Amino acid sequence: MNIGLLLIIILLSFICILLIVKLYLLKKAIKEIEKSFPSILNEDTNNLITISSSDKDIKSLTINLNNNLMNLRKQKLQYQNGNQELKKIITNISHDLRTPLTALKGYIDLINQEELSSNQKKYLKIIQKKSDELTELTGQLFEFSKTMDNIEMVNIKKEECCINEILEETLVNFYSIFKGKNITPTISICNKKIYRKVNKTSIIRIFENILSNVAKYSNGDFKIIMNEDGVITFSNKSTSLDATTVQKIFDRYFSVENAKESTGIGLSIAKKLVELNGGNIKAKYNKGYLIIKVKI
Repeated sequence: MNIGLLLIIILLSFICILLIVKLYLLKKAIKEIEKSFPSILNEDTNNLITISSSDKDIKSLTINLNNNLMNLRKQKLQYQNGNQELKKIITNISHDLRTPLTALKGYIDLINQEELSSNQKKYLKIIQKKSDELTELTGQLFEFSKTMDNIEMVNIKKEECCINEILEETLVNFYSIFKGKNITPTISICNKKIYRKVNKTSIIRIFENILSNVAKYSNGDFKIIMNEDGVITFSNKSTSLDATTVQKIFDRYFSVENAKESTGIGLSIAKKLVELNGGNIKAKYNKGYLIIKVKI
């Protein structure tokens, strides 16, 4: 065999081996990035991606990923600090509002003891109603801030629970409230027992928040349906909403602008609790009805 040709074959073979080794090392480095990136991204850690490859392009990619990770952590920290500061402000505001509200209620009670004309009684009744609404919203703000702190900090304990029974018990507790509001709910709960591994206290809180929202703002025609898939549908007539605003109904601090009434802040807590129990909650607006579906 020609010596020149043999040398070329040997050289090409050597190059092929180098390329195979390089390809193997590149794939190894990519797998290292693929394996470490999700855990570093999701865990509360300061670790960065490390690779065994000395390839210039792979090292450049790793540096860029690590820089983005550090920026993301910085933004997350800023968000958390801002969130905590916002909760602190809300708590302080709710405390500050309670003193003048208490004084206002005292003066309203004193005026009620005086002899008033029919118009004065009418106006005073409006003032009383608005004062009660403001007091309730102030309490909700404080409760919201406190509840969100607890939700975010505590890993809730779960146990096997019958969702049918929890829903039925909660509805019974709301009987007198609905009666006082002249609301007669139409209830349809499947006979099949639906069991889920959940935190019972938080499931009760979810139903209570939704039912409280109905009791406060429903225009009547309230229906509850639970099917054999464990999906619970709450439907009530509400003229203060529309299809656009309903898309934001679970947002924190959401209120219905240009409406006579607001949906309150209990639904944002309900959404958080549903998600912590591995479920989902959705809302839509159809022909004047607010429809909330909960799947646990």
